[in-house]
Amino acid sequence: MQTRSLFRIFFAVGLFPALAIAVTAAPASRKVIIDQDAFGPGGPNLQPILMVIQSPDVEVLGITIESGDGWQKENVAHTLRMLELIGRTDIPVVAGATYPLVNTEEETRRWEKIYGKLAYKGAWMEEWPDYNTVNRTRYHAADVVPPLEEGEPATKPAAETAADFLVREVRVFPGEVTILAMGPFTNLALAARLDDGFAARAKELVIMGGSFNPRAPQLDEFAMQFIHSPRVEFNSRWDPEAAKIMLHAGWKKITAVPTDATTATKLTPELMRRATAATTPVAQYAARYAQPGFPMWDEVAAGIWLKPELVRHSEGLAMDIEIDHGANYGATLSWPAGKGPGLGEPDVAAVLEIDVPGLEALFVECLTRPGAAK
Repeated sequence: MQTRSLFRIFFAVGLFPALAIAVTAAPASRKVIIDQDAFGPGGPNLQPILMVIQSPDVEVLGITIESGDGWQKENVAHTLRMLELIGRTDIPVVAGATYPLVNTEEETRRWEKIYGKLAYKGAWMEEWPDYNTVNRTRYHAADVVPPLEEGEPATKPAAETAADFLVREVRVFPGEVTILAMGPFTNLALAARLDDGFAARAKELVIMGGSFNPRAPQLDEFAMQFIHSPRVEFNSRWDPEAAKIMLHAGWKKITAVPTDATTATKLTPELMRRATAATTPVAQYAARYAQPGFPMWDEVAAGIWLKPELVRHSEGLAMDIEIDHGANYGATLSWPAGKGPGLGEPDVAAVLEIDVPGLEALFVECLTRPGAAK
């Protein structure tokens, strides 16, 4: 049948309005760029990426990588290999910052001689304390990529910097892109300095960062990271200047997921068993490489973006980061919303408590969902 005849039939029976309504009603995908210090394969950095990738209403425009828990080059390799193993090499991986803007390993050593040891320093951890119970990486230089347990990636990162990628994608999709930042904030600070309209063009920013008044249900090796320094959180402490620039960049909306929202979570062996019961590539990747025992820090950030109803309690707070290089370098500063000193600090929605069983159910649902490959 000719096309014109089909048009006449559709008009005659009144199908075009219905078709138009159906097309209009189709939900648009939620666009997101994941910014992450994606250390792996057994750490807690890659599972939250899998959660987002596995969500059917989400389009991951790319994954931008910086140093933090591990060095950028190694993090990029782990991310590329993970995407290969789950069949999602269509998602660009973009290398970003290797070093903080100002902070250095040498300065951190000097700081510790004056103010005491930091409980956790990410890629700068030269040795692990006696109370450590989970497998940790050995210290190595920034340009070294040790042999990967999961095999070496055949794919390569995109041929541009993370800052350029962030700026370009937000320009292409103004008002549509969420930035989900679950590592230190160096890439975002560089993007904000590269284009002073970058943050305003994004739809929103969701960060895993900051620490206000965390209450751990029990004192364990992870709670010891903040029990004596409750305002210090690693993502902000690795690159405090970047964290401050990021917060001051002029976002329409910032949701902050601090340590406070994560202390009641734990990736237990039982939860991992449930999440890896399927035979899908994603579930099998997690079954082989994910390591139980960590709090679900980044899974909380990914989860509350995917499913905002997981938030049990949040507060509007003015938030900033201390960049004086004294005892509180990198600490979280806060005031009641609108009551800060007026130096550019933004009001954020600080998530302080979540539905932990709901998060666990979402984690299992995402990792066992079929059809990751596209």
